[in-house]
Amino acid sequence: MQFPYSWLKTQANPDLSADKLEHLLTMAGLEVEEIDTAAPAFSGVVVAEVKSVEKHPDADRLNVTQVDAGTGELVQIVCGAPNVKPGIKVPCSLPGAVLPGNFKIKPTKMRGVPSNGMLCSTNELGLPDDGVDGLHILPEDAPVGTNIREYLDLDDTLFTLKITPNRADCLSVKGIAREVSALTQCAFTPVEIQTASIGSEKKQAVRIDAPADCGRFISRIIENVNAKAATPDWMKQRLERSGIRSISALVDIGNYVMLEIGQPMHVFDADKLSGSLIVRRAQNGETLACLNEKTVTLADNTLVVADEKGALSLAGLMGGEASAVSDETQNIVLEAAWFAPEIIAGKSRQYGFGSDSSFRFERGVDYRLQADAIERATELVLQICGGAAGEMVEAQGKLPEAKQVELRLGRLKTVLGVEIPAEQVEIILQHLGLQPEKTEEGFRVTSPSFRFDIEIEADLIEEIGRVYGYENIPDDYTSGRLKMLALPETKRPRFAVYNEMAARGYREVVSYAFVDEQWEQDFAANTNPIRLQNPLAAQYAVMRSTLIGGLVEVLQNNLNRKQNRVRVFEIARVFSKDSADQFVQNERIGGLWYGSVLPEQWSEKTRNVDFYDMKADVESLLKNKEVSFVKTEHPALHPGRAANIVSDGQVVGFVGELHPKWLQKYDLPQAPLVFEIDMDAVLGREKTRYQSVSKFQPARRDLAFVMPEAVTHDDLLNALKAAANKLVQEISVFDVYRGTGVPEGMKSVAVKIILQDMENTLTDEVIEPLVAKMIKAAAEKDAQLRA
Repeated sequence: MQFPYSWLKTQANPDLSADKLEHLLTMAGLEVEEIDTAAPAFSGVVVAEVKSVEKHPDADRLNVTQVDAGTGELVQIVCGAPNVKPGIKVPCSLPGAVLPGNFKIKPTKMRGVPSNGMLCSTNELGLPDDGVDGLHILPEDAPVGTNIREYLDLDDTLFTLKITPNRADCLSVKGIAREVSALTQCAFTPVEIQTASIGSEKKQAVRIDAPADCGRFISRIIENVNAKAATPDWMKQRLERSGIRSISALVDIGNYVMLEIGQPMHVFDADKLSGSLIVRRAQNGETLACLNEKTVTLADNTLVVADEKGALSLAGLMGGEASAVSDETQNIVLEAAWFAPEIIAGKSRQYGFGSDSSFRFERGVDYRLQADAIERATELVLQICGGAAGEMVEAQGKLPEAKQVELRLGRLKTVLGVEIPAEQVEIILQHLGLQPEKTEEGFRVTSPSFRFDIEIEADLIEEIGRVYGYENIPDDYTSGRLKMLALPETKRPRFAVYNEMAARGYREVVSYAFVDEQWEQDFAANTNPIRLQNPLAAQYAVMRSTLIGGLVEVLQNNLNRKQNRVRVFEIARVFSKDSADQFVQNERIGGLWYGSVLPEQWSEKTRNVDFYDMKADVESLLKNKEVSFVKTEHPALHPGRAANIVSDGQVVGFVGELHPKWLQKYDLPQAPLVFEIDMDAVLGREKTRYQSVSKFQPARRDLAFVMPEAVTHDDLLNALKAAANKLVQEISVFDVYRGTGVPEGMKSVAVKIILQDMENTLTDEVIEPLVAKMIKAAAEKDAQLRA
């Protein structure tokens, strides 16, 4: 909501500077996003009258003017504006003036003719474009010599408020003035609504066919209007300073009333209507050409205003082109209505456009304001465009019921922590327009039509608190003994995980839990994701069940910025459905590694990351657990380069290279490696066990096995471990060979076995039987000792 301070002062005039009012409104819950002046800084510009105009002797497009700028003598100025003529009054910058952009005016010669200043257009003064090609022409009564900033009130302050959804009453100057009056105790003087004198017998019949959606609908015919009448400068100025462009007098009046008192309105060309105006639900497939030059196909969840022939406008959203007023309009119908917020909410997103009206209707308009809006608009139409007004015609549907809310002073003190005198509470409620009645415990309030968001006692306590001033509530410091619970020995501190990832070169990222549905299909084969009823945007329509999509998006953004080595991780929740169709959320850690293993350097050859590099990172994260990697297939991963991460017999995650088809779809030059692990597995760890260090030398045996390619080294190691006893301290692969001496389709895997006893020096008599047993176990997995 944007408005000029000068307009606010006509209804509530606090003795406050703009900066102090900004602070007061923000602290009261009406956040001021921005304050600005009506025009950028400039100086030395005055009102001047053009006395004479002559053609420049050496330039076809220039004129030599004599100007009265209030200096006591005429000033010669060379001007190229096409609309310059004798008798007009315009802004004039004299030598020494400084225009926006620090442009200084000096005496000069233009094609040999002296020019002692400049006549100005709106653009040169930084004012809104008035649509005129040339000088900004001022009213005839503008006093010559007056500073233009003072004459046009260009030091007026423009406030831009960020209104919360429950405060639709503050989407008008009247509503904000009511708030300022309550906050400062200044007088609240809303515009006085004048009852129009009836000069026409014509009436516009109205009907409501959707009473649950439309509570009130009022119309009035005004005959013989002058649609070509110019919008007064004072109205155009207020509209422009409120962020609304002036269009025509009839349209401007509707917008002005909306800003002034908060009721959106619409003006129909009466001669384009057929029969009654009807508020009804649209029929599926019905079409409407809107004022924004878009033709929409309507759905039956949409409310429309129609006549006997068809839909005329999207109720509360936008008018239709067929019934719009134009310069040829002679008779008009003013329309004001109250629409239920829930029928208007979401329609802007549904049809791809919104309006100032829909912004107000979907938050809730005062349901007793419609007649006042018609009368105020009628007054302005008759004053500006002339004509004769007919009687108002009203139809009623279902209106909200006023709620009675009790406020207990004891509860007020408990919640706010400060005792506010009953007399002060009553004054605050009165200034808010809540009309309190005294009760034994405090006050009873009937929620007014402009504040039907007040429903419970907590709402009233909030109102008292913000008007009383949160800054006036004293700070109390609580004290107590808080003992931090010890972290169980089997739990890993969360910060240790962040430190581990940072130490391994990863950077943390944070992405939305709302994702594109296509990501779910691509990276999780999830055809039934959890859908949002009211998504922020089309690309955020479902809840994620995997972190891979967000990590790939981060990679794309980095590649677009010429970053060719990316290592990122995210710890966040993912969401899915169980077998009973109940929502389940789990916390996971996901990581992505793209590009070279090491930064480019002279001492190491560049090598791209592979599966085993990422596997090492996963093993580091799970270093306190027994972990194995089992070949698997995953929709996000390369079929031959993917593995499930298994801990304590449970699959706790996966790791692998991104599938080639996603490289093409998401335009990735090479494949990144990714992993995703349940955080419970990462945070859990084995209980620490202590043992003495052996005093005896270890023994090592190296064995080379020839085995089929289909047998994995995990199969071999697991067989060896199963045959081992407590003397075996380590079994690991240190070499894999394929080539001369090894049959085709086979591979040679070299394993080292470390043996050590805590009490004795090991001898061959102890070692050899154990090694022979392990060799026999390997043979059962088709792994033969290499000759």
